Amino acid sequence: MLSALRLLMVPVFLVLLLNGEFVWSLIILAFASATDWLDGQIARRFNQITRLGQMLDPAADRLFIFATLIGLTINGNIPLWLAVIVVSRDLMLLAVYPVLANHGYGPLPVHFLGKAGTFALLYALPLLLMADVWPESDFIVLPLAWGFAYWGIVLYWLSGGFYVAHVIKLVFYDREKSSKVE
Repeated sequence: MLSALRLLMVPVFLVLLLNGEFVWSLIILAFASATDWLDGQIARRFNQITRLGQMLDPAADRLFIFATLIGLTINGNIPLWLAVIVVSRDLMLLAVYPVLANHGYGPLPVHFLGKAGTFALLYALPLLLMADVWPESDFIVLPLAWGFAYWGIVLYWLSGGFYVAHVIKLVFYDREKSSKVE
């Protein structure tokens, strides 16, 4: 339910961000992050990890990242290249899902590097937004924000490379296995 709530908050967040309501956007983003953490804690503590939750949680993360990138890019808070680099990785992975499905596999499990990259980006983007809310903190906030952004990009793409390598291995192994059976 918390992941579904986070998904419902994405359009509210984006509308607020696009309308220059940076403080409210930051509050929504902080609330979404808190519910993300709480959702994970509840699932692990009460052993209520479900396949639906495993799909909704990363989807909500991605949508918040995309919404933040869209809003910050349109508002001129971040350069377009940052949004393009982050979105390109997910588009690359989107292209491998049909390959997995054609070979009878579902989505791959989340890799710890992907989690670390997402974590870094989910820190970077609110910090970049915070620089607009409190411009007098730029000298502290912006170096932290860009540090998290660069690390997030590297880890995000590194995990993307691991996912693609895993898909290639699965597909090659599947093809090799089926040719031995024939």
